[in-house]
Amino acid sequence: MAASPDPSVAAMGRVMLGHADELGAELADLIRVQVDFYGSSAVVAKDELRQSCAANIAFVFRQLSGDADPDIPAAAETGTARARAGVPLPAVMDAYRVGFRFMWEATIAEARRNGDLSIDSILDATSQILLAQDTFTQAMTTAYRKQLTIQILSHEEERSALVEALLFRRITDRHNLWEIADTLRLPTSGPYVVVAAEVPEIGRLGLPEIASKLDVRDIRSAWRLLPDLQVGIVYLRAPAVLGTVVEVLEGVASSRVGISPRFDNLAETGEGLRLARLAIAGEPSSKSLVALFDDSPLAFAAASAPDTMTRIRTSILGPLDELPDAERQILVTTFEAWLDTGGSANDTATAIFCHPNTVRHRLRRIEERTGRSLSRPRDVAELCLAFEIERRRPRASET
Repeated sequence: MAASPDPSVAAMGRVMLGHADELGAELADLIRVQVDFYGSSAVVAKDELRQSCAANIAFVFRQLSGDADPDIPAAAETGTARARAGVPLPAVMDAYRVGFRFMWEATIAEARRNGDLSIDSILDATSQILLAQDTFTQAMTTAYRKQLTIQILSHEEERSALVEALLFRRITDRHNLWEIADTLRLPTSGPYVVVAAEVPEIGRLGLPEIASKLDVRDIRSAWRLLPDLQVGIVYLRAPAVLGTVVEVLEGVASSRVGISPRFDNLAETGEGLRLARLAIAGEPSSKSLVALFDDSPLAFAAASAPDTMTRIRTSILGPLDELPDAERQILVTTFEAWLDTGGSANDTATAIFCHPNTVRHRLRRIEERTGRSLSRPRDVAELCLAFEIERRRPRASET
């Protein structure tokens, strides 16, 4: 059974309750002086702050007067309102600490004027004020966090929808692009890259917590989860930042990730997504799961007009397709290494661990099969384009 309230404490509570409005006004002025945010910002109007202070004081002194039906909704309304207004929770808690001290001092002053209160009664009143203020504060913070969660989820949904609109070219107007950049916390001009990561299954992230991991490195980004990909727009504030992005992605990725070439206008985001997809689809050139789209003219040519490029590849490399897979792959690997080493048979042999004569023999086989000569510049150009298209073809597991 709950203990009966101390009659003298309850009487004092009723007296204090009668002064709730004027005490609320005094407390509001004190908070504006002692809490920087409230003193320097007009986010919370004076009348609104005064009303919430009066509600807090009334709540505490109702408890002190023995009222068994505390007004919890008032606390929740304050928490919700502060979250909506964007008042930082630490500033709100500072205001509540000022409020507790103010109410305790007002209670002690009233006890001294009364003269009938014993030390035990004063201690009891202090305990009740502390418990009531704690109850009010808990209700306020719970409502604050709930509202903040709602706002964060709503904001993320808006950001995600805007990213999708950019990816699929639904917004091209310059003014709208500036507004979108502001909402996404991205600069209005690049350079940007599009990052596309395969997802383990529909609805699951391929790069968990990637936005926060990049944010820690002071790299801004905005993301959207599609059925087959997790896609992000990443701002590169300096050339070296791309290397940091790759490093972070490699630390998170569990499946293939593609990165587009740099671009400066958000209207080009859709093309960035296409090229990032191509970076994923091609045969991996290293052990890394992260692939950057080569922004050389040859790579862009190979990525354009897919149907036409497929016909070009087939017309030039079709004879190689008749070979057994292992033999064909050896020739492809040799030619790519030969290109990477500047056309040196000796350097190619070192790169792929074979004899230079073996390299020359394989290159002759490519010439015989394709009908192209590596001594004719036009033929070399055609072979380079065909092998670039070959490198960017979807992997066998995806076809």
